[in-house]
Amino acid sequence: MALHIEGTVTAASAAAPLLDIVVCFASAPGHMDISHLQLPAASTVADALQASGVLQRHPQAQGLPVGIWGRKQALDTVLRAGDRIEIYRALLCDPKEARRVRYRQRADRTAAQIKPAS
Repeated sequence: MALHIEGTVTAASAAAPLLDIVVCFASAPGHMDISHLQLPAASTVADALQASGVLQRHPQAQGLPVGIWGRKQALDTVLRAGDRIEIYRALLCDPKEARRVRYRQRADRTAAQIKPAS
């Protein structure tokens, strides 16, 4: 699994309280781009995406839906301390169907191992 983690980016004056935010994007299965940020209070999802640089590193992420902790959110959503912003790419296959295929393959392997010798 490839993992790209950016360092902390501070985008505020010393007087304003800072929010610890994480921005995540899985560019491909097993490849995560994670950025840890400190942003001023009242920052939005769009501000965090811009500050993280994830859209510059992954142009294919432009226009994809985003969410906070698994719940879809608008770009103008105001952030709270500890938010994890996720960029959602399209699924390559239906998760239920993938699970069925894995189950069938596992069942076939098990049946082949148990099959009595003739």
